[in-house]
Amino acid sequence: MGLGTYITNPSSHPPSTIIYHDDNFVALRDRYPKATVHALLLPRDEQLALRHPLEALAHPHVRALFEAELPKLVRLVAMELKRVLSSAHDHQDPHDPSPPPERDWSKEIIAGVHTNPSMRHLHIHVLSRDMHSPALRHRKHYNSFTTPFFVRLDEFPEAAAQQAVRGRRLRDELVCWRCGRAFGDRFAGLKAHLEDEFGVWRG
Repeated sequence: MGLGTYITNPSSHPPSTIIYHDDNFVALRDRYPKATVHALLLPRDEQLALRHPLEALAHPHVRALFEAELPKLVRLVAMELKRVLSSAHDHQDPHDPSPPPERDWSKEIIAGVHTNPSMRHLHIHVLSRDMHSPALRHRKHYNSFTTPFFVRLDEFPEAAAQQAVRGRRLRDELVCWRCGRAFGDRFAGLKAHLEDEFGVWRG
């Protein structure tokens, strides 16, 4: 299923898919999340929706539209991440009078676009940085979010002129996003390592 149906008729999709929508944007859960929480932000303007992200976001007025909307979705994704991971502290020692420190989960959220998107309609990925998901199945999945192939909004407008260079980064060696350990082409080794890192990261 393409993304166009979410833009034209978001109310026809269940709440399990659509996070929210208004006249300007639709926010939805990614069907194949590459992290614990993974959402997409889509503009509803049909002309804007069909533009390449690097070209569209090079324009200050387009970038400003997304920069104004993103904090809302980042906040919701952070809240969902906190909810999902809350069980991490369910086994706190009842004799310990000090509760675990409150964590700012919004700092664990990344947002950006792919240099060469796999889907036609313009969309921004908003996801937790853990890269912990059954849907993360090969090197391109991982590198599309952990190398310069993934472009943050604060990297524009310069990133608009870097498509060729950034597009090649999918072939980079695999490197743990958290500790920097290199795995070469060994995705299975990285995947096992990410499982361990997830346990530490979630707290």
